[in-house]
Amino acid sequence: MFDRRATRLLAPILRALGRALVDRGVGADVVTLAGFLVGVTGALAIAAGQALAGLVLLLLSRLCDGLDGAVARLTQPTDRGAFLDIALDFLFYASVPLAFAVADPAANALPAAVLLATFIGTGSSFLAFAVLAERRGLRSEDYPDKGLYYLGGLTEAGETLLCFALMCLWPAGFAVLAYGFAALCALTTLARLRHAVKVLSA
Repeated sequence: MFDRRATRLLAPILRALGRALVDRGVGADVVTLAGFLVGVTGALAIAAGQALAGLVLLLLSRLCDGLDGAVARLTQPTDRGAFLDIALDFLFYASVPLAFAVADPAANALPAAVLLATFIGTGSSFLAFAVLAERRGLRSEDYPDKGLYYLGGLTEAGETLLCFALMCLWPAGFAVLAYGFAALCALTTLARLRHAVKVLSA
């Protein structure tokens, strides 16, 4: 929901950091993989009961997620890079609710499962539309620099990261936050389905 505004604000910083990486010979795929590994390490920290350490690693991971696109645009964007970026992002997002479930199965397993189920909805609707949008030659005006059609909603990357941060700062409230965010994800899925049916019926 606020990804577009955040992208504009952060673009100059990410471009400068990306230039420094390019000057040192660091490629976009390396940044993508590093961000994923840092994110999974953060999830492991959460699973071990170290939520604050996990939060620091999650934030660092998302910095890498922004930097890989900046590096790609300063060099040569590739389909491989776009694939790795989105596929590893979804794996990262799934690892965090799972980590909280591992940390406290009795309290967190069911809300984590509900949240992961709604992630399936947001992820599948996002990717299915992106495939068909590519087939029709559609381009997103809101996110023209993305490697595939980026269909927004109530729960984009920024909102998801904010929710994860709140979970790390308030682990005892995981269930409340998970159910609340799952409801927003369900609304996002419904909105994307409605939009897709309308566009693809034209």
